[in-house]
Amino acid sequence: MPIVALFGQRAMIPYAHVWSYYHRWAAATFLRVRPRLVGELPAGPVLYAVKHEAMYETLEMVRITNLPVIVIKKELSDIPLFGFLTRRYGVIPVERSAGAKALRNLVAEGEKAVATGRPVMIFPEGTRVRVGEQPEIKPGFAALYRALGLPVVPVAMNSGRLWGRGLVHRPGTVTFKVGDTIPPGLKRDEIERQVHAAINALPSGAEASA
Repeated sequence: MPIVALFGQRAMIPYAHVWSYYHRWAAATFLRVRPRLVGELPAGPVLYAVKHEAMYETLEMVRITNLPVIVIKKELSDIPLFGFLTRRYGVIPVERSAGAKALRNLVAEGEKAVATGRPVMIFPEGTRVRVGEQPEIKPGFAALYRALGLPVVPVAMNSGRLWGRGLVHRPGTVTFKVGDTIPPGLKRDEIERQVHAAINALPSGAEASA
């Protein structure tokens, strides 16, 4: 992968697509963890708002949402080599402690991403959460939503029950539930309310059987 990245984003994006398919195959073959998509993903530029419980969905969502530009923590983009690779692929680094400056950078990078024609993906709760946790939506999501003027596609999922933070993984099905598309132009409290409800639409424990 580092060698591929040297040839720029045009080479890196197809490689990331192949890698995401390999990840799905490896998880299903060796860990017996398989994805199930409920609902349809719309075509065209959108802002995906995704629940985040495990590392599993970070690659699976790349596969099913057609190579989105991903909003990530700046600390991740600063990791040697890994950060270089993610930037080549296309990410929007966010410095969560930088306040208004971070929001301005988020919006500016989001606008550049939209100009490429790729969808944008954000984990609006800010980071991975444990099963059953439903933290408030972070301010950056509403700022990005307002600036980009894109419809929002919320996606709920339940990977945390099978794919925890440690090395133990349980076999079973991870459900990705696509919510109704939310139009642009809503007020902050309304868009946050709708997205929060939609990404937490799967009850804890759903679809856990092997």
